[in-house]
Amino acid sequence: MGDFMGKKIAILGSTGSIGTQSLDVARKHKFEVCSLVAHSNIDLLEQQIREFRPKTAAVFSEDAGKILKQRVADTDTKVTFGAEAVVELAAETEADTVINAIVGIAGLKPTLAAINAKKDIALANKETLVTGGELVKKAVKENGVKLLPVDSEHSAIFQCLQGVPEGALKGILLTASGGPFFGKTCEELKSVKPADALKHPNWDMGAKITIDSATLMNKGLEVIEAVHLFDVKPKDITVVVHRQSIIHSAVELVDGGVIAQLGAPDMRLPIQYALTYPERFECPCPDLDIFKVGTFTFERPDIETFTCLGSCIKAINDGGLKPTAVNGANEAAVRLFLDGKIGFLDIGEIVARALEAQCVVDTFTVDDIFAADKAARELAYDFAAKL
Repeated sequence: MGDFMGKKIAILGSTGSIGTQSLDVARKHKFEVCSLVAHSNIDLLEQQIREFRPKTAAVFSEDAGKILKQRVADTDTKVTFGAEAVVELAAETEADTVINAIVGIAGLKPTLAAINAKKDIALANKETLVTGGELVKKAVKENGVKLLPVDSEHSAIFQCLQGVPEGALKGILLTASGGPFFGKTCEELKSVKPADALKHPNWDMGAKITIDSATLMNKGLEVIEAVHLFDVKPKDITVVVHRQSIIHSAVELVDGGVIAQLGAPDMRLPIQYALTYPERFECPCPDLDIFKVGTFTFERPDIETFTCLGSCIKAINDGGLKPTAVNGANEAAVRLFLDGKIGFLDIGEIVARALEAQCVVDTFTVDDIFAADKAARELAYDFAAKL
């Protein structure tokens, strides 16, 4: 069965969609769960602590963390709280692999801390590479650790590349479901409400990534992430709307061959592959019934209506801190939309404005990343305040 049965893992974002499914995999294969991190859902985190008995746990919210610490005082789990505590846990955990499923740019510092502590990373936090791609890749190389993708599309590409000789990759076909509004016009999208945007046709995900799927921002962020993960240029990536979400992505080879990875729309397969790579084992997800699917369709995305995708592609072409700007503006805009303070189409407008406002730079630090992120968020808040 391989030596992965003794694997020790930490899960950052354990109460979210990826986190809970990661624990499904841990439960199936009896991984040792050393550390857990949540934002503020201490009810679920308490249940996880009592089941998996991690040595450490951390909560971003200080108020929630103080309550949790009292609740689990009868266990051996050490509880800390605050953003810095999360970073410290990522570095100090006894785990050999850290699953980063934190939402947003908040995942960047914990990723870098874990890498610098010689931990392998199973990455579900795409913002880590969107904002700090070059810094993260440099740290991975210097520390000799693995950076394995958990996103279904990037895992699919990674799986397709196994056994492909160096230099044989021609391009990437990055699939997208198209979200709940595929085929809609700008006029039809003006009156969209958060409840409408949260109805994803195929995947069960958290609110932020579901809205990103509706705007195609998620696919734009994945283009940026793929550039860093697979050392390709943006022009080598083609976004394909595949409504069935069965082909999770594909690679084009120089000889004209195309290799695709198929599977049921269930995140536990890519999570497990990141944890057991290069071995494969039975997974706690459903098998694919290809006859039940019946038909596959492929269409081009509408970047005129769903402008976030185009903004992300321009951002990675321009480079520097522009990807950070579009990401930060989007994170703020999604929150504003969910709170009813801006319209659905305003998200794309805010992202485009942040892209143009951010100047091009050749080199930058982590502090520069967070400064650019802050400026982009302030732009979003100013936009909303003037409506």
